[in-house]
Amino acid sequence: MQGTIKKIEVEKKSGFIGQEGVEKDVIFSSEKLDGVNFEDLKEGDAVTFEVEEGDNGQAINVKKV
Repeated sequence: MQGTIKKIEVEKKSGFIGQEGVEKDVIFSSEKLDGVNFEDLKEGDAVTFEVEEGDNGQAINVKKV
């Protein structure tokens, strides 16, 4: 999937990704990044990701485009 970083929560080392074509944002955490440092992400960055199965459906394998 593709999306855009909508919000970064530095103190929690997490944030939210706006998904293309979906109203609901998905949360990500610094532990689920792939090849990118949390500190290098900024609001507005384009990313690709997968959604973890389960009720909360967090983003995993988050990569910058």
